[in-house]
Amino acid sequence: MKIKAMTATFGRLDHARLELGPGLNIIHAPNEGGKSTWAAFWRIMLYGLDTREKNRKGALADKNRYAPWSGAPMEGELVLEWQDQGFTIRRGPRGSVPFGSFSALRTGTGDPVPGLAADSCGEILTGAGRELFERSAFLSGGSLTVTSAPELERRIAALVSTGEEGTSFSQAEGRLREWLNRRRVNRSVGLIPKLEGELAQVDEALANLRAASDETARLEEARAALEAERDALAAEQAVHRRLAQRALNGRFVQADAAWQEAQKQLDDLEAETARFGVLPPKEELKAAQGQLQYIKVLEEEIRTHEAQLKSAREEAGTAQAAARDEHFPNLSGEEAVQKAAQEAAAAQADLDKITKWEKASWGLTIAFSILDLLLIALGWYSTHNLRLCLALLLCGPVYFVVHTLLNKGRIKKARKRIAAVLEPYGVDSPEALTALAQGFLARCQSAQEAQRRVQDLETALDQRREKREAARTGLLDFVHRFAPTVKDMFGCSAAISRSLNLDHELAQARTVAEERRRRRDDLAAQGGQALDTLEALRPPERSPAQTDQALSQAEERLNQLKDALNQALGRQTALGDPAALAARREELEGQLARRQEEYAAISAALEALEEANARLQERFSPALNQLAGDYLARLTGTRYAGLTLNRQLEGAALRPEDVLPRSVLTLSRGTADQLYLAVRLAICRLCLPDKPPILLDDALATFDDQRLALALELLRELAREQQILLFTCQRREAELLQGAPDVAFLEL
Repeated sequence: MKIKAMTATFGRLDHARLELGPGLNIIHAPNEGGKSTWAAFWRIMLYGLDTREKNRKGALADKNRYAPWSGAPMEGELVLEWQDQGFTIRRGPRGSVPFGSFSALRTGTGDPVPGLAADSCGEILTGAGRELFERSAFLSGGSLTVTSAPELERRIAALVSTGEEGTSFSQAEGRLREWLNRRRVNRSVGLIPKLEGELAQVDEALANLRAASDETARLEEARAALEAERDALAAEQAVHRRLAQRALNGRFVQADAAWQEAQKQLDDLEAETARFGVLPPKEELKAAQGQLQYIKVLEEEIRTHEAQLKSAREEAGTAQAAARDEHFPNLSGEEAVQKAAQEAAAAQADLDKITKWEKASWGLTIAFSILDLLLIALGWYSTHNLRLCLALLLCGPVYFVVHTLLNKGRIKKARKRIAAVLEPYGVDSPEALTALAQGFLARCQSAQEAQRRVQDLETALDQRREKREAARTGLLDFVHRFAPTVKDMFGCSAAISRSLNLDHELAQARTVAEERRRRRDDLAAQGGQALDTLEALRPPERSPAQTDQALSQAEERLNQLKDALNQALGRQTALGDPAALAARREELEGQLARRQEEYAAISAALEALEEANARLQERFSPALNQLAGDYLARLTGTRYAGLTLNRQLEGAALRPEDVLPRSVLTLSRGTADQLYLAVRLAICRLCLPDKPPILLDDALATFDDQRLALALELLRELAREQQILLFTCQRREAELLQGAPDVAFLEL
């Protein structure tokens, strides 16, 4: 098969067209120039677009990654030559499904190609499924590493054995392990674990059934023992009830006798009360008793007031005697104070004059003496006349004597006037005269106050005597209603007290009789009777409360035991028939034995398959190893003479001087890429007999110039039989093959 042209609206490609030559095509484009997009377009046009693929972390689904940037529908066309005929394959949208429509037509005629369908187109045209195609003729994404896949494994195995590609070790192993897993994986998956689990459940059910039977028998025995204990406690409770009834009857007989006695006392009191006639109400009797107390209080107050009146009269006589004074005859206290104030004022005025005259005399004397001395000094200073100075000196004493004699006369007259005022009262100062009048006034006021107190006490005493007489009259009238013979207060008191006592005793007797009647009726209501049984009863060791508690606990335990017994019977019934469970157990054991035999047979087959695979792996694909080794020798300039691959397609390179091959993990990146390129080219030659186009996307980027030239030489040789598309971002390939007639150069 050869590609002639590709037209794509795909990702960044918008109606882009790529026309290719028959051999080696070197297609140059810079990074982000569309190389990987064209490679993906080629793969998806062959094998279709998986619209169910979801975005993953770090990677977009193809339907999202290659959605046209222009917003146009995703569509494409392949023009190719296959089996010497031209074909045109188209994919486009179908509704909202990208690449949902497919058509394969013969070029020129437009006739549909029978057998080519959307899902089988790639495998028919290339002769390989998607997994084999992506591990051989499709090198995109910069990684040349080859991983194992069932289809690739079958193709390689066919090179070793008879050429039969119908199955592979991994498929056979997978099928055997699937059968093995169907029989035993874990408790949730696998026939044997399920049978073992079901058998364990049956065994557990049988064990539970036996345990339930034992539990039921034990509970039945315990129930019988508890019922016997309950019956014994019930009998003991009946004895307590009979003893209690005997005690109740005794209390009833005592209460009946007490009631009859109280009733007799009540009858006697009522008969005695009838002899007194109709007694006043208790409230009136108590009020009369209070009135009697009031009379006693009044009498006590009268006695007190009489004593106080006698004392007040004595005090009033004493105060009247004290209020008489010879200095103020026929004057009241106020008049005496007024008169004494006037005379004291006149005496005080004369005293003030005397004091003033005495002060003025001394002042003038001192002033004249000073003036006399000044005159003497002035005369002596001016005249130095001794006689004049002596004359002036005598003037001062003369003036003093004259002034003193005159002043004494006035003072003497004033003192006589003062004495005339004060001597009749026997005092020596105006203040004493005023105090004397004030004392007389206070004695007069005390006498008046004592007289008023006598009058007040006489009035209060008369009032209390009137109240006492009124109270006595009212009380006698009240008592005469039920005690007409009473004549004094003592008789009233006795009559009232007796009436109250009779009323109190009668009320108390009625209360006692009523209480005892209710007690008797209560005991009768409880079942008390005036009977006694002659039954001989022995009191139990437990008290009635202890017996009741023990009986209640026994009944509670019995009820719990009955519930447990019912539950045990229910569990026993729910567990099923023992015979049916035993039959099911025998059936399960037979099935388990068969499945275990099958498991052993499958395990033996798997061991035989693994042993055969180990022998086959010892000679794994000599043809693939040989051809890939030849390609590696050409790509490395015989630096490496060969390579080997294991079942996982992990390679190891061998140099001519090495004893053991070197793992690909120890090689440089460029050499590792050359190894896997050799493997892929060998797989294409040996496993893809239809020789589809080989697509290489930047597969030679890590090669140095020398090995790049060797690789291009090998690709030119292979391109004579098989179309090769080499996408590159470098110019080295074009420079090395410049002028080569069998190479087509394209620029994107």
